[in-house]
Amino acid sequence: MATKVKFTRREVALALSGSAAALAQTPSPPPPQNAPLSPDDELKAARESNLQNSEQLAKFPLPMSTEPAAHFKV
Repeated sequence: MATKVKFTRREVALALSGSAAALAQTPSPPPPQNAPLSPDDELKAARESNLQNSEQLAKFPLPMSTEPAAHFKV
């Protein structure tokens, strides 16, 4: 006979936050120190990054009926 175990949202969040806290203890490596870019170089890097991101997103089909992550109220 199987018994169902019920967890409340708070219990699930508490259990997940414990594992997240353990993962958060590992320090991340420091970011590399690069020379400051000129405004033109920054713009070029941002455009290149947007192009790469759009190419990666284009690999996945996304139906038009997909709900956006945010709702905008007028």
